[in-house]
Amino acid sequence: MTNPEADLEEPASFYLDKANPAIWKSLVAFRAKVHEATDAAGVPRDAVELLSLRISQINRCTYCLDLHGRQAAEAGVPARKLNVLPAWREAGMFTVLERVALDIAEAITLLPDDDERAAILDRAHAELGDERFSALCWAAISMNAFNRLSIVSRHKVKP
Repeated sequence: MTNPEADLEEPASFYLDKANPAIWKSLVAFRAKVHEATDAAGVPRDAVELLSLRISQINRCTYCLDLHGRQAAEAGVPARKLNVLPAWREAGMFTVLERVALDIAEAITLLPDDDERAAILDRAHAELGDERFSALCWAAISMNAFNRLSIVSRHKVKP
């Protein structure tokens, strides 16, 4: 006879960050460099957190959703923007920079077909210039890496 409680148990987590701390430290250092780049490019922290939160929504990374939701609020993102973030295009309350950052987030995370992705990223590059465009692309790449790490490791949201 099977144990019905066993079906409810989650598999044990294997924390990649704990298993390979040197690689984890490199990823954290990479993220710090990305933050330096966004700061140097004059990208406000709230826009970076919106980008991070949107990527985490797409990837369904609960750990990063919790973390970046709190960090977005701490960076001054109003609750109304956080509430409508999945429908940001329709909301009409995001700045030009935020909309471009969210376009970059989705293009790099969803990887639409080549032509669509190129058009989105070309428009973003034209709007932002080299430094801000590059910094936001690296922020999106970094966030996707952290999402994958947390999803694969099954990082839990702390109560």
